[in-house]
Amino acid sequence: MKLRVGPIVASVAVSALLLFGGWFAYRHWAVESPFEHKVNAMEGVRSVQTNITPKQVELKLDLEPGTDLGSLVQQIEREGGKWIGSREVKVVVEDKASEKLNDLWDKALFPIAQAMEKKEYTDITTTLDELQKQAEGVSAKAEMDENNVYITLTDGQASKFVILPRVPQTLGVWPNA
Repeated sequence: MKLRVGPIVASVAVSALLLFGGWFAYRHWAVESPFEHKVNAMEGVRSVQTNITPKQVELKLDLEPGTDLGSLVQQIEREGGKWIGSREVKVVVEDKASEKLNDLWDKALFPIAQAMEKKEYTDITTTLDELQKQAEGVSAKAEMDENNVYITLTDGQASKFVILPRVPQTLGVWPNA
């Protein structure tokens, strides 16, 4: 019996196309699209782009000024749990801060970094309270969960959203052995 190569290659190609095409279609219409729609409907979210991989859910958010970032992330994890599963959630917020907010953040960066390093998180709120006293019309808020510290600076129609990981990231510098 002689095997014909043409029909074998064609059936393998069609099978692979159906298998992988079905998987991508399922992932888009049953996972990414409903999750993205759910996040888009949350208060304070202008738009969202998602990228769901087997280990991570990455969200690129465009938020309205004054949105409570910490509560929003908790709501996303709670209400999106069936789509997220055990994946790590990584949130990236589009930066639309004013020059005033960026300058204030530059002033607060060192004391906040020092508080994070020492794990004295109450110093963050003290620093933000001092910022509010220095700059009239600016509101500053910090929230924390088990993974991150969320800082929101708002000045009228501009906001700066900062997410600081509670576990320090390694910078690639090796200690002397």
